[in-house]
Amino acid sequence: MKTLALFFTLFLMSPVTLWGQSANDLLQKVSESLSTGKDDYAVSLFRQAADAGVEQTEMFYWTRVDKNSAVAPRLAQTLAAHFKELRNYDKAYLFYKEFLQRFPEDVSALVSCAETEMMRGKEKDAVKMYEKALMLDADNLQANIFLGNYYYLQAEIEKKKIEEDYKKLASPTRMQYARYRNGLTDVFTNNYTKAKTYLQRVLQMFPSTEAGKTLDKIKKVEAGMK
Repeated sequence: MKTLALFFTLFLMSPVTLWGQSANDLLQKVSESLSTGKDDYAVSLFRQAADAGVEQTEMFYWTRVDKNSAVAPRLAQTLAAHFKELRNYDKAYLFYKEFLQRFPEDVSALVSCAETEMMRGKEKDAVKMYEKALMLDADNLQANIFLGNYYYLQAEIEKKKIEEDYKKLASPTRMQYARYRNGLTDVFTNNYTKAKTYLQRVLQMFPSTEAGKTLDKIKKVEAGMK
């Protein structure tokens, strides 16, 4: 019984000892592991080093890691995820781009990078990245949800502006009415239709109540266009 208790004590203490090491100590072990070809262990240690001191770990990546090595993208991805957790979206974006230079068609990384773009206020860049992800994987749920909602909200904003501008006209002419109707048609064709396509795809993969409600709203807009 005492032997079993001692075993569990040592088991529990081992990871604590490792995690208790400084970032510099852990990064030294990363360097040693990389030099002996133990990439998986190096990545694990690198992740722990980021938790212990992300600034030292980032500096290690820039100054000590061979960017042409097979392990470099994995280390970049580790830093990207870590900075994303810290809500440092500029740094997260930087390291996702590092990873994507080597693996430009990695859908998961494209979606994560698009998230950071959105959080950085780069909406149009995020849209392009989500659309690229869907070109590679049309059934990516996260990208379809984002783009469906994005294009719906854009359509609502544009539709509201067109309607408000038209209401300001005391006595609209036929030309102004025609321009008003054409504007609404363009909004429906360019944005509502896109939103509808993405959200229908969402429902094919996942029974989303919110996607269903938004599609119902789009149907009402479509009916009002007739």
